[in-house]
Amino acid sequence: MDKLTRNDLYSLEQYAEVRPEFRARVIAHKKDRNVQVGPVATIYFEDRQTIQYQIQEMLRVERIFEAAGIEEELDAYNPLIPDGSNWKATFMIEEPDVDRRRQLLSGLIGIEDRVWVSIDGHEPVYAIADEDLERDTEEKTSSVHFLRFELTPAMVESARQGAAISVGIDHENYTHRVAPLGDNIRAALLADLV
Repeated sequence: MDKLTRNDLYSLEQYAEVRPEFRARVIAHKKDRNVQVGPVATIYFEDRQTIQYQIQEMLRVERIFEAAGIEEELDAYNPLIPDGSNWKATFMIEEPDVDRRRQLLSGLIGIEDRVWVSIDGHEPVYAIADEDLERDTEEKTSSVHFLRFELTPAMVESARQGAAISVGIDHENYTHRVAPLGDNIRAALLADLV
């Protein structure tokens, strides 16, 4: 997928005008890109459209309109757009209760390295996590991680030919899987591959 450039983005004024419709379209689009894995973990598979929305929202909230600031946001978010041979995702541990979340995160150190995708007939692919920075401490993991799943050409071909796709987590304190993914999610993920 092509990376985003300044020419792909709305100005702050333009975005204010189109935001309700654009936001509704992206929310509908994201429904086919989210996978709940167990009670508190969700994988949000990213693509060009979801990342454009993230950038537009950041520019809006931060009131960024200067070229250097826009380029900084593009540099930060463009790496989350799939490259055609991989899937990229935001992985979140979502527990609303603060005390429960703190306890949960202390028991899930390293979980981001135990998230996997699997295409039937192939070994699971474990995430390459948080390439930008370390998000764990000795006391706890972060509630948000950024993941990349690198696929072989044979995996891509199998997926295109109809092989089932599954996702899961096999951390010692959190083991869940979703197998197979629904047709809507499968179709969305196949669109990320070239």
